[in-house]
Amino acid sequence: MIEDDDYEDITRRTLHHYDDNARRFFAGTIDHDVRQNIDALLGAIEAPVPYSILDFGCGPGRDLKTFTALGHHAIGLDGSERFVEMARDYSGCEVWHQNFIDLHLPDATFDGIFANASLFHVPRDVLPKVLSELHATLKPGGVLFSSNPRGHNEEGWNGPRYGCFHDYSAWERYVTAAGFEPLRHYYRPEGLPRDQQPWLASVWRKPRTVSLRTE
Repeated sequence: MIEDDDYEDITRRTLHHYDDNARRFFAGTIDHDVRQNIDALLGAIEAPVPYSILDFGCGPGRDLKTFTALGHHAIGLDGSERFVEMARDYSGCEVWHQNFIDLHLPDATFDGIFANASLFHVPRDVLPKVLSELHATLKPGGVLFSSNPRGHNEEGWNGPRYGCFHDYSAWERYVTAAGFEPLRHYYRPEGLPRDQQPWLASVWRKPRTVSLRTE
């Protein structure tokens, strides 16, 4: 079990890396093609358009701008102060400055959550809490999309960043335990052999109604 002070240190050190490398990160990722992931989220949402989208770990705002251009109402969230500033300027969207282990999210607000390359930074011990908070901020029937670098359930430092590298079975256990129903999963980049697909993408729905068990 990681101590609370260690969670704070993990968060501080990881965010410090992103703050220090914000411009370089923006330049290196602005042209990444994640339309497959965006389509996976939007295609699973069954609410009337336009959708309300939370871009969880929005970085400098690349995908916020895409969601807005498609006509949806997108709000960003990131723990990096520099990313928040850049995302607001680049996308013109509202962006919340919150770290992932100390969230303050409104209940039943979003049709979809786009967690692209972000949730793997959450330590395993606090992942159930974070997923439950994401579940709560979705409307009934809302959709969570996640994409994480996959692995064999390792956890720890990868250079200056902390990460957890789940396989699908472990990831499914965490997400379903938070109340989500699985819709689909796939590996990226598409069209390559599995050993050249380091990313695990998955799509989940918050049930529209809570089923009550009877004796």
